[in-house]
Amino acid sequence: MSSRRVLKAAEAIREVVSMAILTEVRDPRVKNVTVTLVELSGDMKTAKIHVSVMGDAKQEKLSLLGLQNSAGFLQSRIADRIETRYTPRLSFELDKGVKNSLEVARILAEVLPKPPASPPVEMEDGEAEEEEMLDATTLDEEDDETSEPRMEHG
Repeated sequence: MSSRRVLKAAEAIREVVSMAILTEVRDPRVKNVTVTLVELSGDMKTAKIHVSVMGDAKQEKLSLLGLQNSAGFLQSRIADRIETRYTPRLSFELDKGVKNSLEVARILAEVLPKPPASPPVEMEDGEAEEEEMLDATTLDEEDDETSEPRMEHG
Protein backbone atom coordinates (compact mmCIF):
# COMPACT_ATOMS: atom_id res chain seq x y z
CA MET A 1 0.00 0.00 0.00
CA SER A 2 1.30 3.45 -0.92
CA SER A 3 2.00 5.91 1.81
CA ARG A 4 0.13 9.16 2.06
CA ARG A 5 3.32 11.05 1.17
CA VAL A 6 3.76 9.12 -2.09
CA LEU A 7 0.10 9.63 -3.02
CA LYS A 8 0.34 13.38 -2.41
CA ALA A 9 3.54 13.59 -4.45
CA ALA A 10 1.91 11.61 -7.29
CA GLU A 11 -1.04 14.02 -7.34
CA ALA A 12 1.30 17.03 -7.36
CA ILE A 13 3.27 15.51 -10.24
CA ARG A 14 0.02 14.88 -12.14
CA GLU A 15 -0.96 18.55 -11.77
CA VAL A 16 2.47 19.85 -12.83
CA VAL A 17 2.72 17.52 -15.83
CA SER A 18 -0.87 18.25 -16.90
CA MET A 19 -0.34 21.99 -16.89
CA ALA A 20 3.05 21.73 -18.57
CA ILE A 21 1.62 19.57 -21.37
CA LEU A 22 -1.28 21.94 -21.81
CA THR A 23 0.62 25.22 -21.74
CA GLU A 24 4.35 24.67 -22.26
CA VAL A 25 5.04 21.64 -24.46
CA ARG A 26 5.44 22.91 -28.02
CA ASP A 27 5.73 19.53 -29.75
CA PRO A 28 3.02 19.41 -32.47
CA ARG A 29 2.61 15.66 -31.92
CA VAL A 30 1.39 16.24 -28.37
CA LYS A 31 -2.22 17.36 -28.66
CA ASN A 32 -5.52 16.28 -27.15
CA VAL A 33 -3.65 14.63 -24.26
CA THR A 34 -5.09 14.25 -20.76
CA VAL A 35 -3.08 12.99 -17.81
CA THR A 36 -5.35 10.53 -16.00
CA LEU A 37 -3.10 8.96 -13.36
CA VAL A 38 0.45 9.00 -12.02
CA GLU A 39 1.92 5.88 -10.43
CA LEU A 40 4.91 6.82 -8.30
CA SER A 41 7.34 4.20 -6.98
CA GLY A 42 7.86 3.93 -3.22
CA ASP A 43 11.34 5.45 -3.44
CA MET A 44 9.94 8.25 -5.66
CA LYS A 45 12.59 7.69 -8.32
CA THR A 46 10.28 6.60 -11.13
CA ALA A 47 6.84 7.74 -12.19
CA LYS A 48 4.58 6.08 -14.71
CA ILE A 49 2.23 8.65 -16.21
CA HIS A 50 -1.01 7.34 -17.68
CA VAL A 51 -2.39 9.53 -20.47
CA SER A 52 -5.55 9.46 -22.53
CA VAL A 53 -5.36 10.68 -26.12
CA MET A 54 -8.42 11.69 -28.10
CA GLY A 55 -7.93 10.47 -31.64
CA ASP A 56 -7.16 7.37 -33.64
CA ALA A 57 -4.36 4.84 -33.03
CA LYS A 58 -1.93 6.84 -35.18
CA GLN A 59 -2.53 9.99 -33.11
CA GLU A 60 -2.04 7.98 -29.90
CA LYS A 61 1.34 6.65 -31.09
CA LEU A 62 2.48 10.10 -32.21
CA SER A 63 1.44 11.67 -28.90
CA LEU A 64 3.24 8.99 -26.87
CA LEU A 65 6.39 9.48 -28.94
CA GLY A 66 6.19 13.25 -28.46
CA LEU A 67 5.69 12.82 -24.70
CA GLN A 68 8.69 10.46 -24.46
CA ASN A 69 10.77 13.08 -26.26
CA SER A 70 9.46 15.78 -23.90
CA ALA A 71 10.14 13.71 -20.75
CA GLY A 72 13.34 15.60 -19.87
CA PHE A 73 11.58 18.95 -20.19
CA LEU A 74 8.69 17.72 -18.03
CA GLN A 75 11.13 16.38 -15.42
CA SER A 76 12.73 19.82 -15.24
CA ARG A 77 9.29 21.37 -14.67
CA ILE A 78 8.67 18.89 -11.84
CA ALA A 79 12.07 19.73 -10.32
CA ASP A 80 11.27 23.47 -10.50
CA ARG A 81 7.91 23.18 -8.77
CA ILE A 82 8.21 20.26 -6.34
CA GLU A 83 10.82 20.04 -3.58
CA THR A 84 12.01 16.42 -3.45
CA ARG A 85 15.36 14.76 -3.03
CA TYR A 86 15.00 12.98 -6.38
CA THR A 87 13.20 14.06 -9.50
CA PRO A 88 11.42 10.96 -10.76
CA ARG A 89 12.19 9.52 -14.19
CA LEU A 90 9.05 9.72 -16.28
CA SER A 91 7.61 7.01 -18.48
CA PHE A 92 4.34 7.35 -20.34
CA GLU A 93 1.65 4.75 -20.82
CA LEU A 94 -1.58 4.94 -22.78
CA ASP A 95 -4.71 4.77 -20.62
CA LYS A 96 -7.45 2.97 -22.53
CA GLY A 97 -10.01 3.45 -19.74
CA VAL A 98 -11.81 6.40 -21.36
CA LYS A 99 -12.02 4.75 -24.79
CA ASN A 100 -13.15 1.46 -23.23
CA SER A 101 -15.94 3.17 -21.30
CA LEU A 102 -17.14 4.94 -24.46
CA GLU A 103 -17.16 1.62 -26.31
CA VAL A 104 -19.09 -0.08 -23.49
CA ALA A 105 -21.67 2.74 -23.52
CA ARG A 106 -22.06 2.39 -27.31
CA ILE A 107 -22.56 -1.39 -27.05
CA LEU A 108 -25.07 -0.99 -24.22
CA ALA A 109 -27.03 1.55 -26.24
CA GLU A 110 -27.26 -0.98 -29.10
CA VAL A 111 -28.20 -3.93 -26.91
CA LEU A 112 -30.58 -2.44 -24.36
CA PRO A 113 -34.15 -1.75 -25.48
CA LYS A 114 -35.12 1.86 -25.73
CA PRO A 115 -37.77 2.93 -23.18
CA PRO A 116 -41.16 3.55 -24.80
CA ALA A 117 -42.29 7.15 -25.06
CA SER A 118 -44.78 7.87 -22.31
CA PRO A 119 -48.25 8.84 -23.57
CA PRO A 120 -49.53 12.28 -22.59
CA VAL A 121 -51.46 12.31 -19.32
CA GLU A 122 -55.14 12.89 -19.90
CA MET A 123 -56.95 15.11 -17.45
CA GLU A 124 -60.61 15.53 -16.74
CA ASP A 125 -62.30 18.24 -18.79
CA GLY A 126 -62.67 20.64 -15.87
CA GLU A 127 -59.01 20.47 -14.93
CA ALA A 128 -57.84 21.01 -18.49
CA GLU A 129 -60.05 24.09 -18.90
CA GLU A 130 -58.81 25.59 -15.63
CA GLU A 131 -55.22 25.06 -16.70
CA GLU A 132 -55.85 26.68 -20.09
CA MET A 133 -57.46 29.65 -18.39
CA LEU A 134 -54.49 30.02 -16.03
CA ASP A 135 -52.09 29.89 -18.99
CA ALA A 136 -54.10 32.55 -20.84
CA THR A 137 -54.12 34.93 -17.86
CA THR A 138 -50.39 34.53 -17.31
CA LEU A 139 -49.76 35.34 -20.95
CA ASP A 140 -51.95 38.45 -20.71
CA GLU A 141 -50.07 39.60 -17.58
CA GLU A 142 -46.74 39.09 -19.30
CA ASP A 143 -47.91 41.08 -22.32
CA ASP A 144 -49.03 43.93 -20.05
CA GLU A 145 -45.62 44.15 -18.40
CA THR A 146 -43.57 44.07 -21.59
CA SER A 147 -45.59 46.19 -23.98
CA GLU A 148 -47.04 49.67 -23.95
CA PRO A 149 -50.43 50.22 -22.31
CA ARG A 150 -53.35 49.39 -24.56
CA MET A 151 -56.00 51.95 -25.28
CA GLU A 152 -59.48 50.62 -25.83
CA HIS A 153 -61.98 52.60 -27.81
CA GLY A 154 -65.54 52.06 -26.99
